[in-house]
Amino acid sequence: MLRYTLMRLGIFVGCLVAVWGLVYAGVVPRGLGDSNGMWIVLLSLVISAPISFVVLRGERDRASEQVVQRVDRMKANLAASRSQEDEAADEAAGRTQEQTS
Repeated sequence: MLRYTLMRLGIFVGCLVAVWGLVYAGVVPRGLGDSNGMWIVLLSLVISAPISFVVLRGERDRASEQVVQRVDRMKANLAASRSQEDEAADEAAGRTQEQTS
């Protein structure tokens, strides 16, 4: 998961540098007034999103498999905890019935 995040961040930074260079060279228009920095960041986000979607498809699939495995393990641990609690409650109820009989 960390690898995917770092790769996505790298693509964004690469787009940011490229867009900044294009704006500085005058190929892409500057933002209005003091909004030039925001313009560069937003344009970089818009460009990097589809690139990341296509280029990082395999890495995204691997990351989602890791998340699914983690969730399955958590569900299994939760189910095991529930069954242990149920068994303890049943034993306690059985002892209470024996004592009252």
